[in-house]
Amino acid sequence: MEGFFILEVGRRIKQRRLEKRMTVQELADKSEISKGLVSQIENGRTIPSLPVMFSIIHSLEMELSEFFHGFNPMEPTILVNRKTDYQKFEKEDAKGFDYKRILMRSLPACTIDIALLDLSKDAYREEVTTDAYEFVFVLKGKTEYRVNGQKFLLEEGDSIFFDGRLDHVPVNTSGTICQLFVIYFFDQKG
Repeated sequence: MEGFFILEVGRRIKQRRLEKRMTVQELADKSEISKGLVSQIENGRTIPSLPVMFSIIHSLEMELSEFFHGFNPMEPTILVNRKTDYQKFEKEDAKGFDYKRILMRSLPACTIDIALLDLSKDAYREEVTTDAYEFVFVLKGKTEYRVNGQKFLLEEGDSIFFDGRLDHVPVNTSGTICQLFVIYFFDQKG
């Protein structure tokens, strides 16, 4: 939960700052904190203390209720990421390392199973359940991922994360092979 919270707070601050057409320095000055701290918060590298968070929210001319509207610190059941949503970040001072965060979620201790799935253009299967959380990244082609009665159109570079205990099935919509990179997170129950 902590990782999700840090990323979501940073994402909301950055989104509002850009909507207000403020620079990082302007927000820092208005909030009476350092530019570096604003940058770290926006990039999900640190969580601000409550006084700092309140100062930033106030500087962005928002009410607390508006900032936290729709915010649920619990894990979402289904999370779709478009390749345009992946956030760049720096892990250390390095040149030529282009990190993009695709997914960060806190899960209980688990076993991880990693697979490549090739769906032929005429692939068919009934919806199934899996006793695991699933992360699916589209390497090639297009798919309509059906999860719990909802349909998500995913293209090359998109991903989806969901609780596999919900009915689900991928449907190839490419007309050619669709290749998926799948990670299963199985709960370890002693």
